[in-house]
Amino acid sequence: MTIARTVSLIGAPTDVGASVRGAGMGPEALRVAGLAEALRSQRLTVVDRGNLAGPPNPWMPPTQGVRHMDEVVAWNRAVFDEVAAALGRGHVPLLMGGDHCLAIGSISAIARHCRERRKNLRVVWLDAHTDVNTEAISPSGNLHGMPVSCLLGHGPAQLVGWSGERAAIAADNIDFIGIRSVDADEKQAIRLLGLQVFDMRHIDEHGMRNTMTEVLQDVDEDTHLHVSFDLDCLDPMEAPGVGTGVRGGPTYREMQLCMEMIADTGQLASVDVVEINPALDVRNQTAQLAVEFIQSLFGASTLAR
Repeated sequence: MTIARTVSLIGAPTDVGASVRGAGMGPEALRVAGLAEALRSQRLTVVDRGNLAGPPNPWMPPTQGVRHMDEVVAWNRAVFDEVAAALGRGHVPLLMGGDHCLAIGSISAIARHCRERRKNLRVVWLDAHTDVNTEAISPSGNLHGMPVSCLLGHGPAQLVGWSGERAAIAADNIDFIGIRSVDADEKQAIRLLGLQVFDMRHIDEHGMRNTMTEVLQDVDEDTHLHVSFDLDCLDPMEAPGVGTGVRGGPTYREMQLCMEMIADTGQLASVDVVEINPALDVRNQTAQLAVEFIQSLFGASTLAR
């Protein structure tokens, strides 16, 4: 399969699911860093759909284990509709977050699209965190720590079932890369759910090449490959502009290899880029890094391959 060559940029300027202010400025940071121009330089057609509208962040304490449920639902509904529309046009939706709670709407729309077309959905989750908390076990109530649980059908009722099935994805549809910060109760949830987590120890012991070979070994022409890229997957020494940075992430070259090997499959069909926080950044370097990695994801390489 040859991927569609038109990329739809979808801005979702909100930090409604996050723990600190600032991720709502992420879409503009990516635009300032030249994302559209970088992709056009690779002979892709780029359509910037502008920014979605949604409610402001009320910055209230948790209610029944979650913060800002109504606002999170509203933003994810907007994301769901716009990602579904982009897929319907045959475009590659590239969601520019915003915080990682937005993956609920994005991946739910993609899961429905794949089910309708009998495609196999594979999600590559690049993150320092697994985001499988629930309202019962989350220490903070922040919904950017719960999107995977929602997608697996175990989150709050308002955020489950959007794809047409209770679970948008099954445990074997998602692979986690770069994990190094997991809450105590989350560790038990990961084990019980049977999730495939390639944490930093795995990458240290086996290398990024072998790790990505494992992740991508059964990706074929019937696979819709979705990348959900949280910039805190990187070490904060490289990418300081994130709200929940954790030391010890993949190096620049390891992440480039990861992206290049995903591109080599030819099956990339949708992307989330989330958790860029310009308020905590240095001269927009985190967004600039994101643009470089996204270019690699869409096939940029040193030599013609």
